Amino acid sequence: MPPEKEVDIKGLVIAGTKSGCGKTTVTLGLLASLARRGIHVAPFKVGPDFIDPGHHTAITRAVSRNLDGWMLSKAYNLECFRKNAENADVAVIEGVMGLFDGYDGKTEAGSTAQMAKWLGLPVILVVDAKSMARSAAALVQGFERFDKDLRFAGVLFNNVGSEGHLRYLKDALEHNVNMPCLGGVVHEKEIAIPERHLGLVTRNDHFLSDEAVSMLADTIDKATDIDTLLDSLPEISAQDDLSSPHVPNKTPLVRIGVAVDNAFCFYYQDNFDILKACGAELVYFSPMKDNDLPENLDGIYFGGGYPELFARQLADNVNLRNQIREKSIDGMPIYGECGGFMYLCREISDTEGNTYPMTNCFPFATRMFPRLKALGYREIAMAKDTIIGKRGQTVRGHEFHYSEMTGFSQKIETVYSVSARAGIKKNDEGYQIANTLGSYIHLHFGSQPDAARHFMEACLQYKNTEITNSK
Repeated sequence: MPPEKEVDIKGLVIAGTKSGCGKTTVTLGLLASLARRGIHVAPFKVGPDFIDPGHHTAITRAVSRNLDGWMLSKAYNLECFRKNAENADVAVIEGVMGLFDGYDGKTEAGSTAQMAKWLGLPVILVVDAKSMARSAAALVQGFERFDKDLRFAGVLFNNVGSEGHLRYLKDALEHNVNMPCLGGVVHEKEIAIPERHLGLVTRNDHFLSDEAVSMLADTIDKATDIDTLLDSLPEISAQDDLSSPHVPNKTPLVRIGVAVDNAFCFYYQDNFDILKACGAELVYFSPMKDNDLPENLDGIYFGGGYPELFARQLADNVNLRNQIREKSIDGMPIYGECGGFMYLCREISDTEGNTYPMTNCFPFATRMFPRLKALGYREIAMAKDTIIGKRGQTVRGHEFHYSEMTGFSQKIETVYSVSARAGIKKNDEGYQIANTLGSYIHLHFGSQPDAARHFMEACLQYKNTEITNSK
């Protein structure tokens, strides 16, 4: 076995005191500033979110990865970080919610603080200074004292009212807290990031125009001294065990179609890499625009996204919908989660009562609601054998949606036993007809690599059956 080697990596974690304090604005501005300088950045996101990594990737042209202390093991997170940051000039990790918020209130599992300590990186604490003065120092002091094992690079204030307000905040920190002030972002409506019902807008939305990205970079350049910040970052040593689990199989064994467009844009890049390592060739297509499925597919993967926003385009593509249903009836392994699951159902109804036909692989309808229907981490256990696992195997993921199933035309047994926080039992779900499997839960294959292997093997079995039948 090759000896381990050490890899020196420079990086930082951008955390917030709470959700909505401005850490995404700060992160995107910093990424834009670094990219404009020609600095090679490795971006990461703590937590299960899909949208922020999409923004990171759009700005840096480098694939952003999710790190998660609850869904994924410490070893997996460290290897994912090392493998994707080792050739970069600097790694930038955007946190999730508040610095100490995670899976539950008792432990640090899933929190930004946990990840910062695992990686050994310093934290920039973003504080929303709107309507605050000296009290901001008390808030920062509480964060600084809460966990002495954390290293802080400093505080960056957001929503600062004026230069005078910033001087006041700096004085409050200097005289009361042992943490430097890195600067402040003066409030500007032009750089406010709009929100959509799954969090922030997707990476394809208008605010990430070249002009907007340049404005984000300008904002951070005005707020803090980037060169001094980079020079202050320590280099950490990460062990390289030379045994990455994501090395693609040299000879692909199966072709899996992956739906990728504005309607289906929520995927973990790691899921793709793990599938490739198992022997899959991924072939991307658009259910909105392509009239036909790619040729010679052995399976199909539908991720989440916004099918309800593009329901008319999806419904109008009758030929492709019919092909997918025919493949489902024929026994091709098809996996869909959340928005992909909705597309595999009979129809989608929006909040205004408009109904659009989908592929009808499952005899359910889905309906959008103005309020959130489900949110949180999930662990599933296979209640029976499925195309992604044997009975009893577990996989972790998360759930976040505003729709629910309605109009069952027939009863179908669930194939997942689902638990949430601290083992609290949720309603069982997951549905499989023939080899078509659908669920509202987004799964991370890194929590159970056998899931990708089982899916690939189901595709290979289908391929071999098709070859036999054609003789």
